[in-house]
Amino acid sequence: MSASRQSGTTDELGPEEPEPGGAELLAALLDGMDAALCAFDADGVVTHWNREAERILGWTAAEAVGRRGFAGWAVRAADAGAVEERLLSAMDAPGRQVHEFALVTKDGGRVLVRMQSASVRAGSGKPSGVYCAFSEVHAQIDLERSIALSEALFESASWGVVLVDADLRPAVVNEHAARAFGVGPAAVLGRPLADLLGQGVEELESALTHVLAEGTPPAPAELWVSVRSGAGREDGGERRCWRSGFLRLASPLAEEPVPLGVGWLFMDVTEARQAEQEAAQLRFRSQQLHRAARATAECEDPTEAATVQLDFALAGFADHALVDLTAGEDPVRLVRVAATPAGPPGPCLPVATAGIPVRYPEGHPAPQCVERTGSVRADAGAAASPEQAREWASTRQWPEDTVHALCAVLRSRGRTLGVLTFLRGPGRGQFDRGDATYAESVASRVAASLDLARSLDP
Repeated sequence: MSASRQSGTTDELGPEEPEPGGAELLAALLDGMDAALCAFDADGVVTHWNREAERILGWTAAEAVGRRGFAGWAVRAADAGAVEERLLSAMDAPGRQVHEFALVTKDGGRVLVRMQSASVRAGSGKPSGVYCAFSEVHAQIDLERSIALSEALFESASWGVVLVDADLRPAVVNEHAARAFGVGPAAVLGRPLADLLGQGVEELESALTHVLAEGTPPAPAELWVSVRSGAGREDGGERRCWRSGFLRLASPLAEEPVPLGVGWLFMDVTEARQAEQEAAQLRFRSQQLHRAARATAECEDPTEAATVQLDFALAGFADHALVDLTAGEDPVRLVRVAATPAGPPGPCLPVATAGIPVRYPEGHPAPQCVERTGSVRADAGAAASPEQAREWASTRQWPEDTVHALCAVLRSRGRTLGVLTFLRGPGRGQFDRGDATYAESVASRVAASLDLARSLDP
C-alpha cells in the first residue's frame, strides 16, 4: 500500500475495523491529493506517506512508512531534534501549527518546505498522532504571489480588469472597470455586454470570441466604445478609446485546457488618441492650405482661385461649400456666387443667379454670420428623425442630406464681403471650435481672392 501501512498505529488514526477496501480507498485518496501528506503516530513513527511527498523528497512510501521521525534519512542530524520537537508539539497544541525547515531528499539534496501540522485525536479524546501537509516553499511563495497579484489587480490596479465567462458576461470586475462602466461592481456581474456598452460592443464581443477560440492575441487592441448611462441610453454616451489586452483563461487542474473565460484588461487612452488625431488633423489641414496656395498661384481668374481654394478645403472637412456675397446691408441680402453640387459631393463651381438674393428665412445662420462678423454653427439635432433632418435642411436652402453647418464670414481689408458655408451630412460629426478656426482661415483666403475679383470687375 503506497500511502499507509496496516498496523496498530494505523488503526488508532482511523476506524478500528475498517470496511473491506477502506485502507485502499484511503490510500487512493491520499495519493490523489496535490499536497504532500504524511502522518506520525504518538511515538513519532511514520504511518502515512503519499505520492506528492514521494515526488518532493524522492522517498517512496515503502521507504518512509515505519521510520521514526525524519532523523537519519529526511533531515540533517544537526536539525533532527528541533524538527521532531516541532512536529510532535502539534499533538498538544490547538489548531494548526506552521513551520518552515529544510528536509533532505533521497539523492542528498536539500529542499526548504513549509509544513502545516495538527494533532489526531483518538475516540477517548487523547492525542494519538500528528498529520502533516507540506509543500516546497518556492511553490507556496509562487502561489501567494499569484494570489497577491490577483488581489492587487482587482482592488487597486489603475486599469480596468474584467473576467468574462464563456458566455461573454462579466464574472469578476474590479473597481476601476466598474467606474469606467458608470455603475457599481455588483451591477455589472452577469449582464450582457450590450447592456453596458453602446457603440463598439460588436467589436469587443468579436475579440472575446476570437480569444476563446484561438488564444491570447500577440498585441493589445484599441477599441472605441460608448458607455451606456445608468438610465440605459440607447446609443451610449461619449465615445471612449480603451486600449485592451486579452488573456484566455483555462483550468490548470484539467489534463486538457478547459476554457474558463477571458481576462480583459483595459486602460482609457481617449485623451492621448484624441490629441494624436487633432495633431494629425492640423498637419493635414496645414498641408491642404499649402497645396491650395500653390494651386491658386497659377490661376489667372481670382474667382477660379477662390473655388480652387475651397476644393482643397473640402477634403476630409465637409461635404458641401456655399459662397454668398452681400448685396445690401439693411436688411442683409446675400447672393449665391459659388457652390458644390446639391447631390453627391463635388467641386465648388461658380453659379449664375443673375444677382437674385437667396431667400434665407429669418434667423438663418448665414445672415447671422454677416451681422455678427463671426462664425456660426448649426445642427439638425441628435434626436431628429431623417424626415425632420431633411425638412430642417430644406427650409435653410441647403442640400437635403445636411445635418451640420458652419458659416464663416468673408472679410477682406476690413470689409465684410459675404459668408462661406460648410455643410456636413449624417456620416460626419458636428463642427467644433477647431473646425471653426480652420474655416475662418479658409474664409480669409477666399475673401482675398473674391475681393480681387470685384476690383477687377469693370
